[in-house]
Amino acid sequence: MKNIIITGTSRGIGFEMVKLFAEAGHNVLALSRNSKPISDLNLKNVSALSFDISDESEIVKLGGYLQTAMKKVDILINNAGYLVSKSFSELSSQEFKECYIVNVLGPATLMRTVLPFMKKDGHVVNISSMGGVQGSVKFPGLSAYSSSKGAILTLTELLAEEYKESGPSFNALAIGSVQTEMLEEAFPGLKAPLLPIEMAEYIMDFSLTGNKFYNGKILQVSSTTP
Repeated sequence: MKNIIITGTSRGIGFEMVKLFAEAGHNVLALSRNSKPISDLNLKNVSALSFDISDESEIVKLGGYLQTAMKKVDILINNAGYLVSKSFSELSSQEFKECYIVNVLGPATLMRTVLPFMKKDGHVVNISSMGGVQGSVKFPGLSAYSSSKGAILTLTELLAEEYKESGPSFNALAIGSVQTEMLEEAFPGLKAPLLPIEMAEYIMDFSLTGNKFYNGKILQVSSTTP
């Protein structure tokens, strides 16, 4: 039985991951601005907290919660994400900033808070996007989103190097399009090749076993080219 923290659990891939981990008997701390979807499931071994990853004070409070409620964290999955699809000329500074706060700065602060509770065999999995991979096909309108997803990939590599002696392991999954609510909101009518439950199953398996084989690696998880 592992102690798992997952962000962005109110819908999509994160929502499905919570259910999968719970069904497998693991303890899950589900963090999302809207905790109700998970709370309503009444899953055994699952605690759902209302949590805003863009609010540093809430992340600090989480450290106190972990000291009393969890004490040890085996896996942290930074799944929360913010996507805005808008031409660069129309993109506001606030929208650009929000992408980086949710996709980079928030996860960085959360990792700094959770790391004292993780041991050498722990695993941090950062969920990124194919759009953040250098040399991948890029799409107009995603300048803030894709560049922020590129930043979390680089941060993953750097942290793996910095903690390679003490652990935990750090890896990132650059995923392709998945039929989530966020995708539908950004690109109405686009049909993705994978359902959230399918990607959730893959991420769950990788988070449980991937650190035995990888550290500081960026794995591209996409069945399409591009």
